[in-house]
Order: sequence, then structure tokens, then C-alpha cells
Amino acid sequence: MSDWKRQTKEISLESLPPEIANAVQRHIERYNLGAILADALMCIRTDSEKTRKGLFGKAETVKLAAIVTPLWLVWSVEQPNAKPAVLSAQLSHVTIQDYAHTPFVEMIHDSGIQVTGMFTDAGESASAFIGLEEGDIGNKFKEIVIRAAQAAKK
Repeated sequence: MSDWKRQTKEISLESLPPEIANAVQRHIERYNLGAILADALMCIRTDSEKTRKGLFGKAETVKLAAIVTPLWLVWSVEQPNAKPAVLSAQLSHVTIQDYAHTPFVEMIHDSGIQVTGMFTDAGESASAFIGLEEGDIGNKFKEIVIRAAQAAKK
């Protein structure tokens, strides 16, 4: 069982919270990525709450937004008292796996995707976990992003 309770919702790109939308736009401008979100296949929002309290008894929450297009994956991570961090990757430069099919799931039970490869802002290969709720929307996002990554490599 995961240490996280997650709720994943499909949302429209236009309904991203302003602070997330602005952070994504700044990221796109900083790296001169152009109109990469014009043909979005799916946009989601996942709110995650840690079910086990931290060392000092504080609940931990993480808000994630992710957008997949035929060529790109863009996601933001927002934690309390911090500005949203935005990452992106061309799907042709990364491998995307259902986290349930990785060796890590034996150590840390969770649900989501593992993204490995070259991110826009990295000079070397990197890896990131994107947590998703186990359910229809989380599974739909997994399927779409994995298929899009496979198609981008053809």
C-alpha cells in the first residue's frame, strides 16, 4: 500500500490554476520551446496527501499538473511554501513506464509513471516519478502518455 492518498482529475489546459499556468509558460519561454501545448492530448491534476505523518507530525501535500502532447510531456510539482517547479521532456528522448512494472515498486509501493531520459533542463539523463491515483483517470493518462512516447520514437 502506498504512503500517499492521491486524487487525479482530468482538466482542461485552460483550467490550470494561474500560478501553475504561469510557471509552465515561463518554463516554455525560458527554453524557447514554442507552441508545444497547442495539441494537448490530455491534462491532469493530481493532489497527493501523505498518509503517514512526517517526523514532526505534519501532513505533507503535493499538487501535480501534467500535460501530454504527441511530442512532449510537461509537468509541474507544487509543495507547500514553494513555487511550482516545472519540468518537460520530448517524448522521443525519454522512456515512460508504468511504475507498477519497475523494480522500485518492490521497495516503495505506489502508482504512477516513471520517466527516464533527457529532460529539457538537464545536461544528462535523469529520472522522475509522476504519482497518479489508481483508477480510471490515472490509468487513462498512463496509457495515453506511454502510447504517445512509443509513437514519438517511430
